[in-house]
Amino acid sequence: MDQKFTKKYYFLKIILISISSTLFLAACTTTPPQNISNICDIFTEKRDWFETAIDMREKWGVPIHVPMAMMYQESSFKAKARPPKDYFFFGLIPWGRVSSAYGYSQAKTPTWDDYKRETDNSWADRTDFDDAMDFMGWFISKSNEMNGVSKWDAELQYLNYHEGWGGYRRGSYNKKSWLKDVAKTVNARSLRYATQLKTCEDELSKGWFWRLFT
Repeated sequence: MDQKFTKKYYFLKIILISISSTLFLAACTTTPPQNISNICDIFTEKRDWFETAIDMREKWGVPIHVPMAMMYQESSFKAKARPPKDYFFFGLIPWGRVSSAYGYSQAKTPTWDDYKRETDNSWADRTDFDDAMDFMGWFISKSNEMNGVSKWDAELQYLNYHEGWGGYRRGSYNKKSWLKDVAKTVNARSLRYATQLKTCEDELSKGWFWRLFT
């Protein structure tokens, strides 16, 4: 076989493998639940998410509906959600992202690094729902510890989440009426989620074998 042809064939094969791998990984990316306004529908569709939420509650003592409502607000349950891009020169030229927030929880890189260090979870990935949920449990628990905010208070927890623990103590949110409105929206959604979850948690908690006969 001609040597030039062999090299071309080799490089073509590498390109095809790379494309196939990219398409495979894209297909494996978890899609958001179809009905994110109902926590029962979310957990019925994503049964493993329910188990993750239960683990988070048992580990951090955080009620499930609070981080779920916060995650709805932050990413709408999109694994690779990012904040919008910043622009300059009359808004025509993109200049990076407005922050380093990323993933389900929209955790910023420095805070995510703190979480990984404190929990010894060095392999944590912001696009992994298990890790994102555990991160939010950790953050809400720390907001309770550092600022005395109830783990059940989604409104004040969200203000901590958005402004950081120091910003919350300084009352930085008081100059942001829009943020206070968003926090109230998050709280209202958490209460709806809590009401919904009461109607389906027992059913969701049943093992797969038991569900075959119900």
